[in-house]
Amino acid sequence: MFVMELTYTAGLESIDAVLPQHIAWLEEHYAAGTFLASGRKVPRDGGVILAVGQDRAGVEALVANDPFVRAGLAEYRVTEFLATTTGPELAAHRQQLPA
Repeated sequence: MFVMELTYTAGLESIDAVLPQHIAWLEEHYAAGTFLASGRKVPRDGGVILAVGQDRAGVEALVANDPFVRAGLAEYRVTEFLATTTGPELAAHRQQLPA
């Protein structure tokens, strides 16, 4: 599982101009089952996405296609972790520690 933290590198006026494309990108990945949760950080200087993926390289390629990144408006920090404990809602994504 991955925590994808994005930080804006431009003002909110520029972010808001590209926001509809970013939302469409989010919706595409929710429909594919890749994104589990997302939202704005408080204060509004970026956002966080909780995602599942096969490997880090695939997730890095995915974030490179975010319209915010393509427009040079945001940067991502991707953190991979093993979700060994989850609530019932995420039980299908529970992972095992390597042997």
